[in-house]
Amino acid sequence: MAAKKLRRAQLSQELCERLSRCQITTCQDFLCLSLLELMKVTGQSYYEVQKLLCKVSRACAPKMQTAYEMKLRKSVSPSSAFLSTTLHSLDRVLHGGVPCGSLTEITSPPGCGKTQFCIMLSVLATLPVSMGGLDGAVIYIDTESAFSAERLIEIAGNRFPTYFDSDEKVFCMTRSIHLYRELTCCSVLKRIMSLEEEIISKEVKLIIIDSVASVVRKEFDTKLQGNLAERSNFLTRGASVLKYLAEEFSIPV
Repeated sequence: MAAKKLRRAQLSQELCERLSRCQITTCQDFLCLSLLELMKVTGQSYYEVQKLLCKVSRACAPKMQTAYEMKLRKSVSPSSAFLSTTLHSLDRVLHGGVPCGSLTEITSPPGCGKTQFCIMLSVLATLPVSMGGLDGAVIYIDTESAFSAERLIEIAGNRFPTYFDSDEKVFCMTRSIHLYRELTCCSVLKRIMSLEEEIISKEVKLIIIDSVASVVRKEFDTKLQGNLAERSNFLTRGASVLKYLAEEFSIPV
């Protein structure tokens, strides 16, 4: 929740812009500063800054809910709790498909089709709800330069030939998938941290990272103790933000 943007904490537009000029954009950035630092960057009094701290703290604090409310939330519409893979045996094992509101990790030896599966999920997420899709956009973070637009169109045409029967529908589908190529751990983390407003503005219903393991292998030698600590820090921070995004917007990641 600390990754929440200050713009969503009901601060004034002028104050958000002023803080942004000082590279303070999230609740975490704000709450990690001392009272004196906040007085300096906001230009407000000690009393006003204290009120701002309470406001931002309330905005990013997890709201209390009972176990019953959590169960009720998931049982209101069981079909919307999953993104079906359209592979019946896999959906059965997953109890409905890829779950919304949580993280799903796909692992296998190299060359088994993980990227093809992720591309297929991208197509599925853009489909109308009546066809088992999520009727939304997709954010696809590619760390291996493995994403292929040609393969995307080929999968869409082969799996749903009657739906993607015109160039207009294919164009709408491809326009809904937003691709980012991030080749380092730092750039991946920076991208993840900036996704919240994009999820809202583009009505994103699925986030894919293909793959986290790739950038970790390239940058960290686990035989070195210092690298192991940095690797753990990267994975923990990344997973924390992704978990927040999945839960906050009830989307599969």
